[in-house]
Amino acid sequence: MDWSTRACARTGHVTFSPAEDHLAQQIRVSTPVGTAWKCLRCGVFVPGEPFAHGPASEAPEILHDHQIRDRVIIRFLAVERFIRGLIVLVLGIVVYQLQGSQDSLQDRLTTSIPLLKPFADQIGWNINQSKFIHLLNVIVETTPHTLVLIAIGLVAYGCVQLTEGIGLWYQMRWAEYLTVVATSAFIPYEIYELMHTVTLFKIGAFVLNILAVLWLLWTKHLFGVNGGGAAIEVESLRGQSAIDHAISLRTAPVA
Repeated sequence: MDWSTRACARTGHVTFSPAEDHLAQQIRVSTPVGTAWKCLRCGVFVPGEPFAHGPASEAPEILHDHQIRDRVIIRFLAVERFIRGLIVLVLGIVVYQLQGSQDSLQDRLTTSIPLLKPFADQIGWNINQSKFIHLLNVIVETTPHTLVLIAIGLVAYGCVQLTEGIGLWYQMRWAEYLTVVATSAFIPYEIYELMHTVTLFKIGAFVLNILAVLWLLWTKHLFGVNGGGAAIEVESLRGQSAIDHAISLRTAPVA
């Protein structure tokens, strides 16, 4: 799949007229309908006025091919983190509401949030068999004074997950680091859950988190992996490098 062509079909072409004439001549052609400019992303010539113009150094940053694919994967992770954050946030609120109540956490979850159980059933999460929920119940029953601290911890973790989701959606680099650190810290708990009960949902979530950490480390060059920050600059296409990339693309027919 050509992700560059797909992106242009969905959002439109990106053309630019550099002030440097020797560069402009290489991405400009004359056609029966007027001047056409080469798309910096997919290489097709587009008739009409360019999207922008100015010195080559001001050419817009262009995501291309695998970078566009990576953005799709990142946004999938963002949605997954956002959903997880909402679940943990709701769990923290429910735990806080257990103050002075004789209800168990399972009972309060299924009665206070009737939509949660059907959702949990759909993804294979058995609330009644969850070791994490059972552990929270034991803590709540034996040390009630820690209830508020537990609730605060859950709400804080839920907020971290929501922050990850928002940051990843907008391609923020700090969110990539936060996701790797927070996800890695959560893996021991997932191993603990798998040691007691194995479900397709738990296995899927565990594998997804492992792959997400490894993929982010490698493709986003985090913590110096795979060339580190220097590799990001090499891959980045903006200014002169964006125009050079367009020049190197195979000449495509006029759109």
